[in-house]
Amino acid sequence: MKIAVVILNWNGKSLLETFLPSVVSHSPNATIYVADNASTDDSLRFIRDHFPSVKIIENKVNGGYAKGYNDALKFVDEPLLCLLNSDVEVTKNWLSPILETFEAEPETVIIQPKILDYNNKSHFEYAGAAGGFIDKYGYPYCRGRVFNSIEKDSNQYETSTSIFWASGACFFIRKNVFHSLNGFDESFFAHMEEIDLCWRAYNLNYQIKYVGESTVYHLGGATLNTQNPKKTYLNFRNSLFCITKNASGNLFSLIFTRLVLDGFAAIKFLIELKPKHILAILKAHFSFYSALNTLLKQRKHSKQRKNYYSHSSVVWLYYIQRKRLFKDF
Repeated sequence: MKIAVVILNWNGKSLLETFLPSVVSHSPNATIYVADNASTDDSLRFIRDHFPSVKIIENKVNGGYAKGYNDALKFVDEPLLCLLNSDVEVTKNWLSPILETFEAEPETVIIQPKILDYNNKSHFEYAGAAGGFIDKYGYPYCRGRVFNSIEKDSNQYETSTSIFWASGACFFIRKNVFHSLNGFDESFFAHMEEIDLCWRAYNLNYQIKYVGESTVYHLGGATLNTQNPKKTYLNFRNSLFCITKNASGNLFSLIFTRLVLDGFAAIKFLIELKPKHILAILKAHFSFYSALNTLLKQRKHSKQRKNYYSHSSVVWLYYIQRKRLFKDF
């Protein structure tokens, strides 16, 4: 099966210098694209000079992760897509287990490999680890990472298994399914748009899998690190977007509980003397309220909504019961 590896880039020449060589070396049967989000640095010149086999797609604007991929993938013909962050190092034969799974399992439409930390390769990486899940209130967590507790890779997540969401750091999807779902929701801009896409796929009974035989190393935080208030804003806002669009059950009760929990998060930032993050949460909520009518219309069009969680509250399990490992959940 033909596969395209599509790397989204915005002023990331230094990242391309570090990480693109591994992608080119270890992806002999893939077509590699760099989708450029209107960069103003020398990224494109670097690619043309050093990696002439890499195809370039030039987006007219920087629409973030969501619009950037939506725009670029219109020009990709391969039936399988790998959406790969520009700060990911891949390994030898990383594509083989993925392709084998797609070929053997027609019902599987989205796949994530094992994602380890580029700077600490014995541990999982925050953005995806060994596959993602979500609790009743829309808080994401992973096998290998719950909030800020990150596990060491001791081969505990080697086998393939079904998951709820796959990380956008290294996100495999069948092209026809991506387009049938109308791609990423561009209102997200960045962060959690892959969870929204997976949730929409899940509600339509598509299968999403983690394939542990494939490994990549993710630097993480190359665009926005965890200390940036903009990341806090996007994560809190987009999480509310996700549950309003996709969650089953009593939406009013769910949103009310979530707003209370977000208030506790703001108190935590107050104790930690991080006022910019408190403002980011407030800004996220005001943005959510202004978008609520649109979100409710989107929810109305999505008539099929499945039960999506196995744990009511990972906040309770993590902060009150002090559980830190996925297996303890």
